[in-house]
Amino acid sequence: MSKQQEAAAITVFADYVCPFCYLGRESLRQYQDSRDEELTVDWHPFDLRAQKRDENGEIDHEVDDGKDDDYYSQARENVERLQEEYDVEMVQELVTDVDSLDAQVASYYVKGHYPYETWAEFDEAVYDALWKDGRDIGDEDVLTDLASEAGVDPDEVRSALDDDTLRSEVGEAFDAAHEQGVTGVPTFVFEGHAARGAVPPEQLRRLVEGA
Repeated sequence: MSKQQEAAAITVFADYVCPFCYLGRESLRQYQDSRDEELTVDWHPFDLRAQKRDENGEIDHEVDDGKDDDYYSQARENVERLQEEYDVEMVQELVTDVDSLDAQVASYYVKGHYPYETWAEFDEAVYDALWKDGRDIGDEDVLTDLASEAGVDPDEVRSALDDDTLRSEVGEAFDAAHEQGVTGVPTFVFEGHAARGAVPPEQLRRLVEGA
């Protein structure tokens, strides 16, 4: 039995361009560090920009998604509050011009073809590239650089990004998330119970340990 199979796993629905997913990931890390036993992440992709995509899968920024200036102002305030609470440095509070779809396709490929530890390193690198370094994770060269640093063959990632079948699988994963009732991210699920948002480590402990 592999290490991943032996360890308890928490399901996490997330999108790399969501700042609350980045902050929630840090909260999860803090909770994981407090545990004696390993807790792994079963990541499921989620497309926050799905309703803004055109027939070619590209984001149409002219589509009204109901998010006005007040929404973004409140979101920035919440990000800044959580940054302080979780002691996280970020170079930007929100990102509206980066498409995460390729990053999710690449991560989905790595998760399915490499050991858990390799995927976890790549997953962390994608988040850090966007939120700590301000890099465009929608850029294929950025993704292949991050893959290479994590021990993933960059040519495999390039091929994965050109694989229509793989993209369809990722699309089906998005649909499956909605069918399971996931309407926003991050959403943490453990043994049928869920917590939505960048909840604090203590709430994640209650979710997993039931106490």
